[in-house]
Amino acid sequence: MTNTIEARSTTGTPRQDRRGVRGVITRHPLLTFFTLALGLSWLAWVPYILSPHGVGVWDLHFPEVLGTAQFSGVLPGALLGPLGSAFIVTAVADGRTGLRRWVGRLFRWRVAWYWYALALVVVPGLVVVSAIPFAGGDVHAPSALALSALVPGLVIQLFSTGLSEEPGWRDFALPRLQHRFGGLGAAAVLGPIWALWHMPLYLSDWGGWPDAHWSEPVVFALFTITFNVVMVQVFNKTGESLPLAMLLHVGLNNTISSLFPEMYPSMTGGTLMIGLTIMSTVAAVVLLVVTRGRLGYDPARRALPIDAPIPSRATTSLVGSHDGNR
Repeated sequence: MTNTIEARSTTGTPRQDRRGVRGVITRHPLLTFFTLALGLSWLAWVPYILSPHGVGVWDLHFPEVLGTAQFSGVLPGALLGPLGSAFIVTAVADGRTGLRRWVGRLFRWRVAWYWYALALVVVPGLVVVSAIPFAGGDVHAPSALALSALVPGLVIQLFSTGLSEEPGWRDFALPRLQHRFGGLGAAAVLGPIWALWHMPLYLSDWGGWPDAHWSEPVVFALFTITFNVVMVQVFNKTGESLPLAMLLHVGLNNTISSLFPEMYPSMTGGTLMIGLTIMSTVAAVVLLVVTRGRLGYDPARRALPIDAPIPSRATTSLVGSHDGNR
């Protein structure tokens, strides 16, 4: 049984020929990735958290870019963590073949139009609507300036948040987790780790420090876990399209940062997260029931090597078009 499992996930140099650190990474790619993703990010965030942007015990000021210091203080840690760790582990464990497969998902953009509509229109619309019951009637139409900032903001977040996180969480970790645990099991593992990764940032202005209530990271974690279920479904049903995963992720973030300050001026971040969490929880429950926990992943694929291509019929169904693009 052990030999069979190892044969499924091996794509580069045979594992028995590897020793030392390379051998550990090759035998335990997921554990290595999660350890590096959390450890490298958290280590890189320590100066920002200790600076005046956080707990304020270190007189270190980060330069502001586009009105915020988070680009210089938070983004480097995100790039080192999920993105950097995925690259390192893939290069060591799977070699050039694995790197080509990993990078290849970044170019799977040829999917049916309605997936783009979901990521760029439907989900942002639901995000806006989710806050209405908690606004206390203080709701305003967004200005033309706020609306015009949507596209530039989306592009910026796509190449910052999206590119730093999704090649790690969805591109590297999710296929491996699904190959081992199936759709539901993968979501159950990845969601909490994705939430945990964010937690140190609640000691900085990213999380509203020092004014954030203790319950806010808890609500955020619940949102992340449930929204991850939606992310898993979309990733699988689009033929593992990383661009769609990135757009779904940053489309939500961009809607909040671009529209909410004007539309809901009196709403706190904690209240905002309550509405989002209710929305994502309902969506996650519906998807889990409708798909019976599969979340778009064919259980038969677990019997194949992890790098086996999706059969043509499955690809057509997943992508939602007839181009058969992989």
